[in-house]
Amino acid sequence: MTLLTIQQASEWAAKFLNKTISASNISYLVQYGKVKKYGENGSTKIAMEDLKRYYNSYHGQREIDWKKILGNDLNWALSFDHLREKDTTKHVHRLHPYKGKFIPQLVEYFLDSHTDDFKKGNYFHRGDIILDPFLGSGTTLVQANELGIHGIGIDISSFNCIIASCKIQQYETEKLEEIVSAMKRALRCAEDDLHIQAFEDELLEELSQFNSKYFPSPRFKYDLHRRVIDEEKYAREKEKEFLPTYNKLVKKYGICIHPKEKGSFVDIWFIDSVRREIDLIADFVKKQKERLIKELLAVIVSRTARSCRATTHSDLATLKKPQLTTYYCFKHKKLCKPLFSIRKMLERYADDTLIRIRHFEKVKSEALHCIISGDSRTADIAAEILRRSPSLAHLYEKKKIRGIFSSPPYVGQIDYHEQHAYAYDLFNFERKDEAEIGPLFGGQGYAARLSYIEGIASVLRNCKQYLDSDYDIFLVANDKWNLYPTIAEKSGMRIVQRFKRPVLNRTERDRNPYSETIFHLKESR
Repeated sequence: MTLLTIQQASEWAAKFLNKTISASNISYLVQYGKVKKYGENGSTKIAMEDLKRYYNSYHGQREIDWKKILGNDLNWALSFDHLREKDTTKHVHRLHPYKGKFIPQLVEYFLDSHTDDFKKGNYFHRGDIILDPFLGSGTTLVQANELGIHGIGIDISSFNCIIASCKIQQYETEKLEEIVSAMKRALRCAEDDLHIQAFEDELLEELSQFNSKYFPSPRFKYDLHRRVIDEEKYAREKEKEFLPTYNKLVKKYGICIHPKEKGSFVDIWFIDSVRREIDLIADFVKKQKERLIKELLAVIVSRTARSCRATTHSDLATLKKPQLTTYYCFKHKKLCKPLFSIRKMLERYADDTLIRIRHFEKVKSEALHCIISGDSRTADIAAEILRRSPSLAHLYEKKKIRGIFSSPPYVGQIDYHEQHAYAYDLFNFERKDEAEIGPLFGGQGYAARLSYIEGIASVLRNCKQYLDSDYDIFLVANDKWNLYPTIAEKSGMRIVQRFKRPVLNRTERDRNPYSETIFHLKESR
């Protein structure tokens, strides 16, 4: 057996795969039990044979396996499988979670005219204007800015517009840091339920000892990867074994566990102590006078509230039922607990937000942007640009909008307002659920599909009057009902290319092979 250090392993893997593999990539494999760890006390080593087995059976084989299921037309280059999570959530792209967003590298692949591996053509260049009529959390606009491309975004959800705006704004960093520090102090000073902290400290200590004994890392993850352990059965046994300890501590400290069964979203999904802390900080945010700072603080609090809901870590993206006891976490591979205080999360996310804003400032260009809260089917884009950004309006008059890169909603998969219901409840943002295209509550039946076709086509028909005559439109969609040929026809467009990509990094436990298509549309001839 040949043992390698982390650095040696990264160098060996780079040669073996003929691509860049960093030491962090190798550390990731060890941390998540993909390869076995040898050595202790900072002298971690890896068996070259383990690495070779992993890359032969997983890295290369996964592409083969997925193509067997999804078809040989799968464009594996668009999987970005060599990237770490920190790469796909770089700088402000992780300012707030958003279900259904694409990774920035996908945008960059089609927008960057200098991308070496894009042989199909260069469609967008520095100084162009690009439109995203389904703005979401703003990935297209942020990445366009990094490339020196001006951006216009439209979204029916007011909170989506706030998230996107916060990512791309220019801040007075020192002033922002002072107010963030004041927000953290306000929560610390208001903590009068000291028994909550004592309860959490003792519970964490009990969990640490239990997890060290029954879920040792990385050995437990390695055994799971090798299928030595039946995860579901073992997890349920250990959940039951720890539950009496949890209940004893709840009784000892007199903790109020059960939220309300009826009421608003925050009534149902937050444990009482968490709800009271969130209300306090939300009031602090509402008292701020400067709009940009108030909105950014609201995003920080919203991100905190999302992580502090009474649910499991693996169900954060799609809530199922309130989780009020300790539980086995399929994400972290150990017993975890619901949160009883927001302080640590608030401080963590506040600091992380400041770091990400500073990181983005280093790559941010002077490109202009305009964010419109409204309906892309009817928005007067020229008038809205003139009202919100005269400089961009002047540029638009000269060169029009070069094209679109966007990910429209899918049919009956996501309620785009409901996924951030806590934010709407806390800050009284206006909801326009009834104006969503293809919402979850509309289902996926025949009528829903017809409505979806007309909705997307209406957006494209409205938007194309503001585009350059030789526009290029790229739409990312999972078109399992083959709706986009009809959408293109109804929009007076034609599909000239399709790029089918595997989607590897999904938040839910369902990891079955899944793909989406990037449709390239142009004007009908």
